[in-house]
Amino acid sequence: MKGKYFEEFEEGEVVDHPIKRTVTEMDNVLFSTMTHNPQPLHIDFEYCRNETEFGQPLVNSLFTLGLMIGISVNDTTLGTTIANLGMSDVKFPNPLFHGDTVRIRTTVLGKRESRSRPNAGIVEFKHEAFKQSGECVAECTRQAFMLKKPV
Repeated sequence: MKGKYFEEFEEGEVVDHPIKRTVTEMDNVLFSTMTHNPQPLHIDFEYCRNETEFGQPLVNSLFTLGLMIGISVNDTTLGTTIANLGMSDVKFPNPLFHGDTVRIRTTVLGKRESRSRPNAGIVEFKHEAFKQSGECVAECTRQAFMLKKPV
C-alpha cells in the first residue's frame, strides 16, 4: 500500500488505522535494552511490584511513540515522505502495560507548500494511541516533509 502525496491530504481528515498491535514483554525489554535504558520501571518486575504504584513494568514511552507513528505509516506516508521535520506536544497521559493492545488515530492538522522545494510540502499530523479500554496512552504532533505527485 502506498502512502499519500502532499496534494492528497485534506486538513481535518481523520484516519483510524486498521492495524492494531498487542505490546509484549519482549517488545518492552528488548527496546529498553537496545537503547541502553536501564530504567527499572521498564525492565525490573520485582522493583515494579514492590516500589511503584503500578505494580508492573510500564512500556517504554519511546517505544510507544515509535509504535504509534509506525502504525500510521501504511495509510499516510509510506514511500511518499522525504523526512520527518519534527515532533512536538508529545504526551503520555495514561500508562501502557504488557498485554495492552494499541490502536492509532491520525488527524491532518494542516499543510503548506515547501518554500525551498517545488516538489514538496509540509503536512502536520496529530497522532493518538489508545489501548483497548479506550484510554489515550500517547499523542504527538508531527511535521512531515512530503513529496508532491510526480508531474
